[in-house]
Amino acid sequence: MKLLFTASEAYPLIKTGGLADVAGSLPEVLRQSGVDVRLLLPAYADLLDSIDTVPATVVEMDLAGQEVRILETRLPDTPLVTWLVDHPLLSGRPGNPYHDAQGIPWPDNAERFMLLSRAAAQISCGHSDLDWRPDVLHCNDWHTGPAIALAKMDERCPLTVFTIHNLAHMGLFDRDTFNRLQLPEQLWSDDALEFYDNCSFLKGGLVYADYITTVSPGYAEEICYAPGGMGLEGLLGARRDRLVGILNGIDAGTWNPATDAYIEQHYDAASLDAKALNKSALQQSLGLAERTDQPLLGFVGRLAEQKGLELMLPVLEQILELPAQLVFLGTGETDYEQGLQVLADTHPRAIAVVLAYNESLAHRIEAGADIFLMPSLFEPCGLNQLYSLRYGTLPLVRAVGGLADTVVDADAEAVANGTATGFVFRKPGPGDFLAAVQRACQHWRDRDGWRALQLTAMAQDFSWQQSAERYIELYRSAVN
Repeated sequence: MKLLFTASEAYPLIKTGGLADVAGSLPEVLRQSGVDVRLLLPAYADLLDSIDTVPATVVEMDLAGQEVRILETRLPDTPLVTWLVDHPLLSGRPGNPYHDAQGIPWPDNAERFMLLSRAAAQISCGHSDLDWRPDVLHCNDWHTGPAIALAKMDERCPLTVFTIHNLAHMGLFDRDTFNRLQLPEQLWSDDALEFYDNCSFLKGGLVYADYITTVSPGYAEEICYAPGGMGLEGLLGARRDRLVGILNGIDAGTWNPATDAYIEQHYDAASLDAKALNKSALQQSLGLAERTDQPLLGFVGRLAEQKGLELMLPVLEQILELPAQLVFLGTGETDYEQGLQVLADTHPRAIAVVLAYNESLAHRIEAGADIFLMPSLFEPCGLNQLYSLRYGTLPLVRAVGGLADTVVDADAEAVANGTATGFVFRKPGPGDFLAAVQRACQHWRDRDGWRALQLTAMAQDFSWQQSAERYIELYRSAVN
């Protein structure tokens, strides 16, 4: 089976969020399982700078009058063939692939990601000089939605699969932009890309894909109803028979406390006492008081409403009084960044805030914290709770999407039968979040009980192999 896997980012070549972790892991696991995979990405300037040698040109393509080159490289540390769509709109601009330093989307994003979509459609339908044509075109998120629509208009279209990683990002552009992109007029329709007088790139995948997947079974249910469907619940409900929830996996090699190169002290379930050395090292490096008698609560992610900042900020001082320590890593909305920084300045020995993207520190927080905070308002899958389980850092989550699918609350029944792996609350209120934190901290003080929870969490298997098998099953059944 031949598969063209198309995305806007893939770790370690380029990463801004969880999509990169998926695109940097799933295709390689599929390749190891016998699928002939090609990964297709934009040739961003920073990505090209990260490759040791300049890739050779594979082919040149004319995409609606735009001449592009397809460059070939390998995903680092793998034999996975990776094709890069090279054009000045993509490769002539360093920095974040989606927005400028102020967080404002690049004004030509529609043109940039339409190049990626056109390339994916033409390659998948055999309209290139590449000596390779896929049986399956698998696209991800709004940046590649039009690829599905354009491929479906070709009689040589392969099987198409479209994965929603976050429905909140729809790729919305106005009618003038739609006209400028020279798309077929038939795509400006409520039954196609038109969405409340705008063009939605995401809808290209939702309307035209043979199969739609989401990154957890729970999220697949939530988006078929308001408010989770965000205005698209009617369309998604109508396509429910072609909508499949497949839980994301994690790279068990990269996220492994027994081998993690970023952390101070390696450990596993048999040497769990060594985890405390990572906590001490993290406290030292961030200027926190070295307290062994207080739990350390960690957060890594975007500082955005979706991630539960409105639930956390009002009660952080009350959490410090439990007592407990806090560490936050991430960037996002200015109000949240400033609010956290004020608290860190007021309590420098109890709360640390790092406003940055820092892969190394993310690993050290996973290893050093006792409790990981993910009180999301919605969460398609979430990866950090899966990393946390593997590191014995018990996740505290809200019962939504993939969080509800992967974390078992430490209620009396689950603790008694040995299935509890974390702490789950339901209502999206600061008081409910605070109550869950208080409950988690009470459990933390029971050292034997806490150890039992950690061991159960670390025994969970959320490797990509299971997820890859589900995708292969979907590809094969659909092709047949």
